[in-house]
Amino acid sequence: MNPLVFRRIAVIVFGALALTHCAQNPVTGDRDFVLMSEQQEIQMGAQAHQDVLKEYAALDNPALQAYVNEVGQQLAKQSHRPNLQWHFTVVDSPDVNAFALPGGYVYITRGIMAYLNSEAELAGVVGHEIGHVTARHGVRQQSASTAAGLGAVLGSILVPGMDNQAGATLLQTLAQAWTAGYGREHELESDRLGAEYLARTGYNPQAMIEVVGVLKNQELFAAEQARRDGRQPRTYHGTFDTHPSNDARLKQVVAEADKYKVALPREGRSNYLSKLAGVVFGDSPEQGVIRGNALLHDKLGLAIQFPQGWQVQNRPDRVVAMSPKGDALVELQQGPKGGKPLETLQQGLKLDAGARYDSGSLSGYPAAFAAGAQQGKPVVVAAVAFNGTQYLIAGMARDKATYDRERSTLRGAINSFHAITPAEKLAARSYVLRLLTVQPGMTMAGLAQQSPLKNNAESQLRLMNDLYPDGEPKPGQLLKIVQ
Repeated sequence: MNPLVFRRIAVIVFGALALTHCAQNPVTGDRDFVLMSEQQEIQMGAQAHQDVLKEYAALDNPALQAYVNEVGQQLAKQSHRPNLQWHFTVVDSPDVNAFALPGGYVYITRGIMAYLNSEAELAGVVGHEIGHVTARHGVRQQSASTAAGLGAVLGSILVPGMDNQAGATLLQTLAQAWTAGYGREHELESDRLGAEYLARTGYNPQAMIEVVGVLKNQELFAAEQARRDGRQPRTYHGTFDTHPSNDARLKQVVAEADKYKVALPREGRSNYLSKLAGVVFGDSPEQGVIRGNALLHDKLGLAIQFPQGWQVQNRPDRVVAMSPKGDALVELQQGPKGGKPLETLQQGLKLDAGARYDSGSLSGYPAAFAAGAQQGKPVVVAAVAFNGTQYLIAGMARDKATYDRERSTLRGAINSFHAITPAEKLAARSYVLRLLTVQPGMTMAGLAQQSPLKNNAESQLRLMNDLYPDGEPKPGQLLKIVQ
């Protein structure tokens, strides 16, 4: 499950007729020019929280959820807004990210947790996000984020209703939360606040710098992979352009928390690592796994090959593959149960006048096909009846020239839909995190040779264990590996 790629475009709206008021900032005590009260902020967060859980499922791991919530609640009690009703949720996403919504809602992905190595580092990520909420960054920014890239250029083919107000609000919320963050000054303020909350809770505030270093290394690795694949990288929004070891301002703001330091700060390395044993790494079997750009969904019994080199985003409600240039996509999602595929397309799609519809078969299953345009953008769509459910597969291009270039690729992806094979079922087994105690003579290269991770296994294992780019483990050290 990967989120849509968003580009934040801030449009500052301070109209003369806007209903505005000044409110006291909980952190600074200054008066902020804002467009909503604290109660409105809480209500907005509660509504957005429900939308987030529809888009990004909570991880089905009660023990891990309780652990993260406990750490978060302890930090929140030491924050500038301890009276908020705080909510901390681990979302079932392989992405390396964390974000917060106004009103006390903080989310952390299982993906980012795989790269952390202590409870103090977890507290650093959570404390940073708490800082965004306590300082009311989302409210103070007073901006409307407009989804770009895949979401805005092409839109959702199969669910035209996403362009309604509720859908737009959700997209804006997620665009803000998952991407570039709140700007350099607000990110630094959140690190300063997070470091303070760490120290007040009994952690070493320097864990904030350590966790930024871990995430910066992951960001550098992800950027290199993205350049190799010709796509835009997705990175955690709290990291900076420079490595934290060279970031004087980051060191300065974190050092302000030294006055709260305790004599024996807790790190919680072993406790944290023990909580990760058995957690899925990479794609979740609940949503199917991506192997070689193919979706292999054992639980649904299906498979489909998305174009090589395209960026595949596996989300709870759909899978989307986007071309390297961001000007074409293929989208798969479940349709209605029962019914006839042709009627599904004719009644459910909102295509421009002149669209063509035909009945036929796809990999031996009853199907229907449509070709036309949606708001001027060329579209090809198939509905196939498979195991009692219809599946909708659509391809769209930004314009006719792009469609002419990608026509065979789009149609090839649609036509690749088929029942999963025995070999694909084996490949669809999920990867999980395991713990290993290092024995004398063990090396990262040797561990990588035994790893099921096909590409860059050694770099991935180093990143997970804070040994990137060339560190080696010591005998007796507890490591995370993937099996």
